[in-house]
Amino acid sequence: MPPIIETHDLRKVFRTVRRRPGALGALRTLFSREYEERVAVSRVTMAIEPGELVGYIGPNGAGKSTTIKMLTGILVPTSGDVTVAGVVPYAARGRNARNIGVVFGQRSQLYWDLPLVESFELLRAIYAIPRDRYRRNLDAFVDLLAMADFLQTPVRQLSLGQRMRGDFAAAMLHDPKIVYLDEPTIGLDVVAKEAIRTFIARINSERGTTIVLTTHDLADVERLCRRIILIDRGAIIYDGDVERIKNEYGRFRTLVVHFAQPVAQPQLEGAELVCVEGSTARLRFDRTRERAERLIRQASERYALEDVSIEEPDLESIIRRIYIEGYDSFPEEAST
Repeated sequence: MPPIIETHDLRKVFRTVRRRPGALGALRTLFSREYEERVAVSRVTMAIEPGELVGYIGPNGAGKSTTIKMLTGILVPTSGDVTVAGVVPYAARGRNARNIGVVFGQRSQLYWDLPLVESFELLRAIYAIPRDRYRRNLDAFVDLLAMADFLQTPVRQLSLGQRMRGDFAAAMLHDPKIVYLDEPTIGLDVVAKEAIRTFIARINSERGTTIVLTTHDLADVERLCRRIILIDRGAIIYDGDVERIKNEYGRFRTLVVHFAQPVAQPQLEGAELVCVEGSTARLRFDRTRERAERLIRQASERYALEDVSIEEPDLESIIRRIYIEGYDSFPEEAST
């Protein structure tokens, strides 16, 4: 089966007029223009299979939104190729729109002054969704997202969590093959976040919907995605499993030791003391050079223990290091 989303050497360059200061500079700009070019996306090549749930992540200005806009057909690439469900998005925007759904955490496709259910009815008409399919989908989403209590409430009166649930349902009513999610849990409380994450996981697993998730909340990515594509300065620097990047670039683990009695400065060969709080100590060690079992045995021989646990590096800490230090600063870890 061919990829449902495929790009090859995708590139987008924005060209702007270089403005000179002052009135004379403005006059010179009017008659003699100089341009500046900014490369937003540079030679992005990727393939996403049907039914995948992929995290597309990167720092601000990395090129995530520009890529998504090219995939939706809003922007035309400067060069390179892109197909989405067999369609070139910018060349057939109408056909592409029927294949995709989009949820933006800071924008809504719902109609502000209408009750939520009326927004759904308008979208049914726009997408020409057959009445029976619309009813079946709406009933399922009302149940999954617990929307029954506010279907008749005007959108402007909904809380952020309620509006986001409405936006998710709106994006899915026409059974799109692909859904792009841009910061879908931004600003939500922990209960609303969990409801949205559960909905995304169920839509992906039960309906086989391909989902591309862009977010700065890496807990969303760790909870939902097996694969991430990491983009920085317009170029893809990592494309692979979440577990692989954690194993290759998160070599440091933390041994958490709970002592029967407080120990001021516990020492273990092969581990570095991070902190001591009461009767609990945290020691950092390199999993490629030291085995956790040896450290635990060493601790039990030296001290009276109540409990011991191992903390694995989380995705957020790894990605934060890559943003700050650069992907190429990890060659020793990756090759060990």
